[in-house]
Amino acid sequence: MADKVIENNQVSMIGEIVSEFTFSHEVFGEGFYMLDLSVRRLSDSADIIPVMISERLVDVTEDYVGEFIRVSGQFRSYNRHEEKKNRLVLSVFARELEFIDEEVENAKTNQIFLDGYICKTPVYRKTPLGREIADLLIAVNRPYGKSDYIPCICWGRNARFASSFEVGGHAQIWGRIQSREYVKKLDEFESEKRVAYEVSVSKLDYED
Repeated sequence: MADKVIENNQVSMIGEIVSEFTFSHEVFGEGFYMLDLSVRRLSDSADIIPVMISERLVDVTEDYVGEFIRVSGQFRSYNRHEEKKNRLVLSVFARELEFIDEEVENAKTNQIFLDGYICKTPVYRKTPLGREIADLLIAVNRPYGKSDYIPCICWGRNARFASSFEVGGHAQIWGRIQSREYVKKLDEFESEKRVAYEVSVSKLDYED
């Protein structure tokens, strides 16, 4: 049963470690730590993706900045309570980790597959240049009655297709995880830079 559930949320990434480990939390005596992974895009820019790693997978007292790793796992979410409301926090949960010499030429460095359910009415819009975009929120089931809530963004023909999806509909999504900076207005005088994470969709299937 658990294996079946894990199949519905699969991430595979290759990237360069660009931060030290920071402690996240402990479960049944097992410590979990965060680090940032720089994953190259085709356009030569990079996405900085947070990865959660168990101390059982790697020596978290070492500094691995500049090393390249291959990670496979799941894209997970949880709600963090701040400023009187909940904020969705996303990271890649590493199940397997392997150090590699360097980035492999032409390797697929950033892949994700999600099999879940539409949990919010899609938001369809056009950019000032006429590009079509649709935002989706997908609930992906986890064992023990939990779910991960994953924001996804579709473009062009996929956005048109996704705009008709209904809450509760079953969707399968293939794509890549991307990071995006934005400015959050805290009040009329203050704002801060934040980073959002989402799945950029390359292919999707849907059934009511």
